[in-house]
Amino acid sequence: MGATARTPGALRTRLLGAVGAVRTRLLGAAGTLRTRLLGVVGVLAAFAVCEVLGRAGPVRSAYLPPASEVLVRAVRLGGDPAFLRGVRATLEAWAAGLALACAVAVPLGLLLGSVPAVNEAVRVLVELVRPVPSVALIPLVSLLLGSGFATTVALVAFASVWPVLFNTVYGLGETDPLAEETLRAFGFGRLSVLLRAALPSAAPVIAAGVRISAATALILAVATEILAGFGEGLGIFIAQAGTATDGTRDVLAAVVWAGLLGLLINGALLAAERRLFPWTPEHRRDVA
Repeated sequence: MGATARTPGALRTRLLGAVGAVRTRLLGAAGTLRTRLLGVVGVLAAFAVCEVLGRAGPVRSAYLPPASEVLVRAVRLGGDPAFLRGVRATLEAWAAGLALACAVAVPLGLLLGSVPAVNEAVRVLVELVRPVPSVALIPLVSLLLGSGFATTVALVAFASVWPVLFNTVYGLGETDPLAEETLRAFGFGRLSVLLRAALPSAAPVIAAGVRISAATALILAVATEILAGFGEGLGIFIAQAGTATDGTRDVLAAVVWAGLLGLLINGALLAAERRLFPWTPEHRRDVA
């Protein structure tokens, strides 16, 4: 009799839970769709403004061609093997520099975040070196490594190492003390606690730092190619097009390519974060 009386209440609870889950999913999908639509509207509005400015005449078309012409040129560049080789060279330098930065920053961040004495000892040195612009090091690095791929990778790594380093240190500082104390109570040493509790807890913050560094790495890869003027890559194409008589269209088309690459890289890394760390507050709503 008692079990029969409790059955409608349990069924009602399950139905309410299912309705709540469906409602949460629908609200999340609606929010995602709204965000994407607003993004499309913003891109179309910017395209329309550039098109009007290019055709109305306040700026000469030689300096600011219509957006439609730039877009057509960008599409045509996608079929140019020489241009695509340059894009591949830039992406290779970007990937190598970012990988080198992560290989240095994550272990160093773990050391600084877990050993306060080391952190205090190198803090002044880090704060002294960090503000140095990477492009200011082009002459020095070129003398040491020569002009080519190695120089671009070194400069990209130097600029990209800082977000990963500081996010690693910050992430370790946010580790749950209870988890660390529990492991210590079971006899785990400092290294085991670091790898089993601190590092998994800091992983989402480190991933966010990698995503920030990925954008920085792409900027530096292109900027180094433009300013150094050696090798091949997207930046070399922009630099050469900028010296041509009617090269503005090519410059802007290459800039469109750089923007698309940055958008794709950020989207891919953000999707990876959502998949690997769905429990984090910033991704929980997307997965719900």
